[in-house]
Amino acid sequence: MTISQDTGSGSGDRHFGPGGPVRQPPGGYRDDLEVPRLEPQTGTAFVLGAGQRLTVIDPSGEQVSDFFAVMADDHDEWFSSGRTIDYANSTAVTTGSVLYSNRSHPMATVVEDTCGSHDILLTPCSQQTFDLLYPEFGGAPHPSCFENLATNLAEFDVDPDRISTTLNIFMNVWTERDGELHIDPPTSRPGDRIVLRAEADLVVGLTACSAEKSNNGVCKPIDFRIDG
Repeated sequence: MTISQDTGSGSGDRHFGPGGPVRQPPGGYRDDLEVPRLEPQTGTAFVLGAGQRLTVIDPSGEQVSDFFAVMADDHDEWFSSGRTIDYANSTAVTTGSVLYSNRSHPMATVVEDTCGSHDILLTPCSQQTFDLLYPEFGGAPHPSCFENLATNLAEFDVDPDRISTTLNIFMNVWTERDGELHIDPPTSRPGDRIVLRAEADLVVGLTACSAEKSNNGVCKPIDFRIDG
């Protein structure tokens, strides 16, 4: 795995899903809205009812957010990146994509996406991630998405062993022909967002990713809101 870091967002072309880029509304998206903020390297968990929409916003640009969900009425049914990849015949997640459970039931649909770059291949960073892939930290304790998900989902009686591969919103992962993975700085710009519509009652865990190298060297906040 190759982890790259740049010194800026760059100005390369961005590719969007079938829904195309959504224009930002005039003014700041936080104007006159209650928009909770996840501070850097933190997380939360909440119930998202069927039909409700979760908007995840990158307020600063180049910041990943890990998303995971279980069915509210049965925590043994959880978001499966494998099933999602199988049924889409694609590793891309963007407008129109459906997130499936391990039992092949739709859990959420992407109804809006202004970034177009997200990952469903990699697991949430954990203490072991930093021990193995960040030797410069010398094994020191480090905040992680797995810990933040596990801690917050525990309030809903979700066992940590239920947390598998996440939807890594705004994460920029691509693959060489020989299979080698690259993690480049996120392409998200300030105000970029993805909107997920729940297709069932869910318990959702959400983070502001804790891995510096996945966020172009600096961990930043994530904003979100629930509508409907």
